[in-house]
Formats: sequence, structure tokens, C-alpha cells
Amino acid sequence: MFDDWMDKYSYLIELGKELPAIDEKYKDPQHLISGCQSRVWLHAELKDDGNIYFTADSDAVITKGIVSLLIRAFSGSTPDEILNADMEFLEKIGLKEHLSPTRSNGLVSMIKQIQLYAKAFKLKEGNQ
Repeated sequence: MFDDWMDKYSYLIELGKELPAIDEKYKDPQHLISGCQSRVWLHAELKDDGNIYFTADSDAVITKGIVSLLIRAFSGSTPDEILNADMEFLEKIGLKEHLSPTRSNGLVSMIKQIQLYAKAFKLKEGNQ
């Protein structure tokens, strides 16, 4: 969609600004993603339709845009869809190569947390 990386960063900033606010009760240590340089909170909820819906927030604008991008990609998906998702889209858009090492580690931590939620909900569904 964008050729220039400054345009991509601008888009990430816009995504972050458009991210719906997370309920303040989820801005706690339990929902804080470890491994991120900035503080990032992620909450997931499995709805009756069998899909997981995410809300998130961050105290850094670029990081908020990154987590917003991930939420757009995975919110409304089933646990299996998330667990079987091809993460190659991150390579295709060049996100990883243009992030600092600490932000890249944070991206990996966000993805791992999304996948952990999917695994937990899948296990919970299997035990019912």
C-alpha cells in the first residue's frame, strides 16, 4: 500500500490513534505483555460465535500502531485460525526489517501473547 517507510510509520501512528480504548481494568500487570520496551496491555475475549476479540493499548504511539495492526489481523478469528496463521504477512509488509531490535522483540512478544490466548481458549473449549 505504501512505498516509503515514512508513510508506513505514519499509517502505524494513525492506526494507533484509531485504536479503541481498552477498558482501564485491563491496564494491570496480568494483561501487560512482557518483552516489550514500551508498556503494552492486551485483553482477549472468546465470544459466543467461537471467535476471539482483542483490545489493547500502549503508552508509545508506534507500539500502539503495531498492536492495532495485529488486532486488525487476528480479532474475530477462531483459536485455530490464529494458531495456524501464516505470519509471513509481517515479512511481506517489511515491518520486521524496519523496526529497531527492541521493537522487533516486542512484536514477537505481542504475537506470542495472542497465540497464548488462542491456545488457552482452545483448551478451554476442548474441556467443555
